[in-house]
Amino acid sequence: MPADYHTHTPLCLHALGEPEAYIDAALAAGVSEYGISDHAPVGKGFFDDWRMEYKQLPEYFTWIDRARAHAGERIKVRAGLECDWLPDCQAWIEHLRTLYPWDYLIGSVHYLGTWDFDNPKWLGRWAETDVDEAWAAYWKEYAAMAESQLFQVLAHPDLVKKFCHRPAGDLARFYEPAIEAIAVSGCAIELNTAGLHKPCAEAYPTSEFLELARAAGIPLVISSDAHAPTEVGRDFTSAINQAITAGYTETLLLGDGTRREPLVAR
Repeated sequence: MPADYHTHTPLCLHALGEPEAYIDAALAAGVSEYGISDHAPVGKGFFDDWRMEYKQLPEYFTWIDRARAHAGERIKVRAGLECDWLPDCQAWIEHLRTLYPWDYLIGSVHYLGTWDFDNPKWLGRWAETDVDEAWAAYWKEYAAMAESQLFQVLAHPDLVKKFCHRPAGDLARFYEPAIEAIAVSGCAIELNTAGLHKPCAEAYPTSEFLELARAAGIPLVISSDAHAPTEVGRDFTSAINQAITAGYTETLLLGDGTRREPLVAR
């Protein structure tokens, strides 16, 4: 099975489980490497209620140490952060880079302005929103995130579809500029299986986006976005088949230089 680099910890306030349980789950799932990439703090104060605070970073480092100690030589444990792309965030992310020997940083767009659009708490706001405008704003930010070259992986590319709000017509008009920016940046994207368990009931991204990414030569990782041990490596067989159908033959391994592993359906 491919590596699973996008997983969380209870420090983000919406995940469950101890590091030892996640390692046991990764071993049971047969993933080739296990990565920890919880939601990074945004500034040194409180920002929202679904990420760790800056002062909790030492607890995060301890969580990683516990995972590695339990894993031993049985599986490689990688350390990362999932960082939100927000206005004027570049200097902050560069600061976060200096705090630990990270194997990778994942970039995510969860906000349009002050609206965390994928948060069920604000679901009603979609009824008051022009979907075309929201999608245009989302993909503009996604392209800008890629262009920053701050990240090794860009998360759940079409997260904006989570609650099934899609513009009419051919969506390639949104995808293609972002694909171009990602290809130039050299970043990988993830095929994130968490979407299969959300209202959209499909992985992030859609197969159309994935095919365009493959044609543009964009590297791929497969991620569970696990928020509980039982979710590690979840639906990877389905994701492998989707990736192969899109034309991918390998996934990217992070840390220790650029490496690739064959993508083989199981």
